[in-house]
Amino acid sequence: MGKTSERGGKVTVLREPVWSTVGLYVVAMLGGAGLGRLLGLLADWLVTLPWAPMQGPAELVTSIPAAVLPAVGVLAGAVLGVVAQYEQTVMRLDGDEVVLTRKGRQERLSRADIATVCRDGRHLVVLGTEGGELARHECGLPFGRVAGAVVRHGYPWADADPYEDEFRLWVPDLPGLPEGVNALLKARQKVLDEKGSGHGDVRELREELSRLGIVVKDRKRRQYVRSTG
Repeated sequence: MGKTSERGGKVTVLREPVWSTVGLYVVAMLGGAGLGRLLGLLADWLVTLPWAPMQGPAELVTSIPAAVLPAVGVLAGAVLGVVAQYEQTVMRLDGDEVVLTRKGRQERLSRADIATVCRDGRHLVVLGTEGGELARHECGLPFGRVAGAVVRHGYPWADADPYEDEFRLWVPDLPGLPEGVNALLKARQKVLDEKGSGHGDVRELREELSRLGIVVKDRKRRQYVRSTG
Protein backbone atom coordinates (compact mmCIF):
# COMPACT_ATOMS: atom_id res chain seq x y z
CA MET A 1 0.00 0.00 0.00
CA GLY A 2 1.46 3.39 -0.99
CA LYS A 3 0.70 6.96 0.04
CA THR A 4 2.48 10.29 0.29
CA SER A 5 4.35 11.31 3.45
CA GLU A 6 4.54 14.79 4.93
CA ARG A 7 7.98 15.14 3.37
CA GLY A 8 6.59 14.49 -0.07
CA GLY A 9 8.01 11.01 -0.54
CA LYS A 10 6.10 7.81 -1.12
CA VAL A 11 5.26 5.73 1.95
CA THR A 12 4.65 1.97 1.91
CA VAL A 13 2.87 0.25 4.80
CA LEU A 14 3.04 -3.54 4.98
CA ARG A 15 0.78 -5.46 7.31
CA GLU A 16 -0.94 -8.84 7.40
CA PRO A 17 -3.65 -8.95 4.70
CA VAL A 18 -7.23 -8.36 5.85
CA TRP A 19 -8.32 -11.86 4.86
CA SER A 20 -5.56 -13.33 7.01
CA THR A 21 -6.58 -11.30 10.05
CA VAL A 22 -10.27 -12.12 9.56
CA GLY A 23 -9.39 -15.79 9.12
CA LEU A 24 -7.35 -15.68 12.33
CA TYR A 25 -10.35 -14.42 14.30
CA VAL A 26 -12.77 -16.87 12.69
CA VAL A 27 -10.54 -19.87 13.37
CA ALA A 28 -9.84 -18.78 16.94
CA MET A 29 -13.52 -18.16 17.72
CA LEU A 30 -14.74 -21.38 16.09
CA GLY A 31 -12.00 -23.29 17.88
CA GLY A 32 -13.03 -21.71 21.18
CA ALA A 33 -16.68 -22.61 20.60
CA GLY A 34 -15.71 -26.19 19.79
CA LEU A 35 -13.57 -26.50 22.90
CA GLY A 36 -16.37 -25.09 25.04
CA ARG A 37 -18.81 -27.64 23.64
CA LEU A 38 -16.28 -30.44 24.10
CA LEU A 39 -15.70 -29.40 27.72
CA GLY A 40 -19.43 -29.66 28.39
CA LEU A 41 -19.63 -33.14 26.86
CA LEU A 42 -16.59 -34.30 28.82
CA ALA A 43 -18.08 -33.02 32.08
CA ASP A 44 -21.40 -34.79 31.36
CA TRP A 45 -19.48 -38.03 30.86
CA LEU A 46 -17.30 -37.67 33.96
CA VAL A 47 -20.23 -37.22 36.35
CA THR A 48 -21.55 -40.63 35.25
CA LEU A 49 -18.33 -42.27 36.48
CA PRO A 50 -18.23 -42.25 40.31
CA TRP A 51 -14.58 -43.35 40.31
CA ALA A 52 -13.42 -40.64 37.91
CA PRO A 53 -11.28 -37.78 39.28
CA MET A 54 -12.32 -34.10 39.31
CA GLN A 55 -15.97 -34.82 40.12
CA GLY A 56 -16.39 -31.40 41.75
CA PRO A 57 -15.23 -29.37 38.75
CA ALA A 58 -17.20 -31.64 36.40
CA GLU A 59 -20.41 -31.09 38.39
CA LEU A 60 -19.78 -27.35 38.34
CA VAL A 61 -19.42 -27.41 34.55
CA THR A 62 -22.62 -29.45 34.10
CA SER A 63 -24.52 -26.86 36.15
CA ILE A 64 -23.73 -24.22 33.52
CA PRO A 65 -26.37 -23.85 30.75
CA ALA A 66 -25.33 -25.70 27.60
CA ALA A 67 -25.23 -22.57 25.44
CA VAL A 68 -22.93 -20.70 27.81
CA LEU A 69 -19.77 -22.81 27.39
CA PRO A 70 -19.52 -22.38 23.59
CA ALA A 71 -20.21 -18.64 24.06
CA VAL A 72 -17.38 -18.40 26.58
CA GLY A 73 -15.19 -20.31 24.14
CA VAL A 74 -16.01 -17.82 21.37
CA LEU A 75 -15.08 -14.94 23.68
CA ALA A 76 -11.81 -16.64 24.63
CA GLY A 77 -11.08 -17.22 20.94
CA ALA A 78 -11.70 -13.55 20.19
CA VAL A 79 -9.27 -12.56 22.94
CA LEU A 80 -6.71 -14.96 21.49
CA GLY A 81 -7.23 -13.35 18.08
CA VAL A 82 -6.62 -9.89 19.53
CA VAL A 83 -3.38 -11.09 21.15
CA ALA A 84 -2.21 -12.71 17.91
CA GLN A 85 -2.96 -9.54 15.93
CA TYR A 86 -1.11 -7.46 18.55
CA GLU A 87 1.97 -9.61 17.95
CA GLN A 88 1.96 -9.11 14.17
CA THR A 89 4.73 -7.02 12.63
CA VAL A 90 3.75 -3.87 10.74
CA MET A 91 6.39 -2.27 8.51
CA ARG A 92 6.26 1.32 7.32
CA LEU A 93 8.99 2.70 5.08
CA ASP A 94 9.80 5.67 2.91
CA GLY A 95 12.98 7.24 1.58
CA ASP A 96 14.00 8.55 5.00
CA GLU A 97 13.29 5.80 7.51
CA VAL A 98 11.95 2.35 8.27
CA VAL A 99 9.43 2.02 11.11
CA LEU A 100 8.68 -1.39 12.61
CA THR A 101 5.79 -1.88 15.02
CA ARG A 102 5.16 -5.05 17.02
CA LYS A 103 3.49 -5.66 20.38
CA GLY A 104 2.77 -1.96 20.69
CA ARG A 105 6.47 -1.13 20.45
CA GLN A 106 7.65 1.11 17.63
CA GLU A 107 11.20 1.28 16.28
CA ARG A 108 12.17 4.14 13.96
CA LEU A 109 15.33 3.44 11.97
CA SER A 110 16.96 6.23 10.00
CA ARG A 111 18.07 5.54 6.45
CA ALA A 112 21.57 6.82 7.28
CA ASP A 113 21.96 4.06 9.92
CA ILE A 114 20.74 1.18 7.74
CA ALA A 115 23.23 -0.95 5.81
CA THR A 116 21.00 -3.86 4.77
CA VAL A 117 17.55 -5.28 5.35
CA CYS A 118 17.46 -9.07 5.18
CA ARG A 119 15.56 -12.22 5.92
CA ASP A 120 16.82 -14.71 8.50
CA GLY A 121 14.45 -17.64 8.55
CA ARG A 122 11.15 -16.33 9.94
CA HIS A 123 12.77 -13.10 11.08
CA LEU A 124 13.09 -9.70 9.45
CA VAL A 125 16.48 -8.17 10.31
CA VAL A 126 17.74 -4.63 9.82
CA LEU A 127 21.54 -4.39 9.89
CA GLY A 128 23.40 -1.23 10.81
CA THR A 129 26.38 0.36 9.11
CA GLU A 130 28.72 -0.91 11.85
CA GLY A 131 27.61 -4.53 11.50
CA GLY A 132 25.19 -4.66 14.41
CA GLU A 133 21.49 -5.47 14.27
CA LEU A 134 19.22 -2.46 14.56
CA ALA A 135 16.12 -4.64 14.68
CA ARG A 136 15.11 -8.30 14.57
CA HIS A 137 11.45 -9.33 14.51
CA GLU A 138 9.54 -12.50 13.81
CA CYS A 139 7.62 -11.61 10.68
CA GLY A 140 4.50 -13.14 9.16
CA LEU A 141 4.55 -10.83 6.15
CA PRO A 142 5.29 -12.39 2.74
CA PHE A 143 9.00 -11.78 2.28
CA GLY A 144 8.54 -11.24 -1.44
CA ARG A 145 6.40 -8.19 -0.66
CA VAL A 146 8.88 -7.00 1.95
CA ALA A 147 11.83 -7.33 -0.43
CA GLY A 148 9.97 -5.50 -3.18
CA ALA A 149 9.08 -2.58 -0.91
CA VAL A 150 12.60 -2.35 0.52
CA VAL A 151 14.22 -2.25 -2.92
CA ARG A 152 11.61 0.17 -4.25
CA HIS A 153 12.57 2.67 -1.56
CA GLY A 154 16.26 2.29 -2.32
CA TYR A 155 17.39 0.18 0.64
CA PRO A 156 19.75 -2.77 0.12
CA TRP A 157 18.04 -6.17 0.48
CA ALA A 158 19.54 -9.62 1.13
CA ASP A 159 17.71 -12.95 1.06
CA ALA A 160 19.84 -14.23 3.95
CA ASP A 161 21.89 -12.79 6.80
CA PRO A 162 25.29 -11.83 5.29
CA TYR A 163 26.89 -12.46 8.70
CA GLU A 164 25.46 -15.96 9.14
CA ASP A 165 28.86 -17.68 9.03
CA GLU A 166 30.17 -15.54 11.89
CA PHE A 167 27.70 -16.79 14.49
CA ARG A 168 28.91 -19.23 17.14
CA LEU A 169 26.85 -21.38 19.48
CA TRP A 170 27.15 -19.89 22.95
CA VAL A 171 28.25 -22.13 25.79
CA PRO A 172 29.12 -20.99 29.32
CA ASP A 173 32.46 -19.15 29.47
CA LEU A 174 32.79 -19.03 25.69
CA PRO A 175 36.27 -17.62 24.97
CA GLY A 176 36.92 -14.51 22.91
CA LEU A 177 34.05 -12.40 24.27
CA PRO A 178 34.43 -9.03 26.02
CA GLU A 179 34.39 -8.93 29.81
CA GLY A 180 30.93 -9.27 31.29
CA VAL A 181 29.32 -10.65 28.14
CA ASN A 182 29.28 -14.27 29.29
CA ALA A 183 27.50 -13.24 32.50
CA LEU A 184 24.81 -11.43 30.51
CA LEU A 185 24.42 -14.39 28.15
CA LYS A 186 24.12 -16.75 31.12
CA ALA A 187 21.36 -14.59 32.63
CA ARG A 188 19.62 -14.38 29.27
CA GLN A 189 19.82 -18.15 28.78
CA LYS A 190 18.12 -18.67 32.14
CA VAL A 191 15.21 -16.41 31.17
CA LEU A 192 15.07 -18.03 27.72
CA ASP A 193 14.81 -21.51 29.27
CA GLU A 194 12.24 -20.52 31.86
CA LYS A 195 10.04 -18.01 30.02
CA GLY A 196 10.76 -18.27 26.29
CA SER A 197 12.07 -15.89 23.66
CA GLY A 198 9.05 -13.59 23.83
CA HIS A 199 9.75 -12.42 27.37
CA GLY A 200 10.69 -8.77 27.83
CA ASP A 201 13.87 -9.58 29.76
CA VAL A 202 15.17 -11.59 26.80
CA ARG A 203 14.76 -8.57 24.53
CA GLU A 204 16.27 -6.15 27.07
CA LEU A 205 19.34 -8.33 27.61
CA ARG A 206 19.73 -8.63 23.84
CA GLU A 207 19.75 -4.84 23.60
CA GLU A 208 22.31 -4.59 26.40
CA LEU A 209 24.55 -7.08 24.58
CA SER A 210 24.16 -5.04 21.41
CA ARG A 211 25.54 -2.00 23.23
CA LEU A 212 28.59 -4.11 24.06
CA GLY A 213 29.10 -5.03 20.40
CA ILE A 214 27.55 -8.50 20.59
CA VAL A 215 24.77 -9.73 18.30
CA VAL A 216 22.73 -12.65 19.62
CA LYS A 217 19.96 -14.67 18.00
CA ASP A 218 18.02 -17.69 19.22
CA ARG A 219 17.33 -21.07 17.70
CA LYS A 220 15.28 -23.55 19.71
CA ARG A 221 16.22 -21.73 22.93
CA ARG A 222 19.91 -21.87 22.15
CA GLN A 223 21.88 -18.66 21.73
CA TYR A 224 24.18 -17.92 18.81
CA VAL A 225 26.50 -14.93 19.03
CA ARG A 226 28.87 -12.86 16.94
CA SER A 227 30.94 -9.77 17.62
CA THR A 228 30.71 -6.56 15.62
CA GLY A 229 34.22 -5.54 16.69
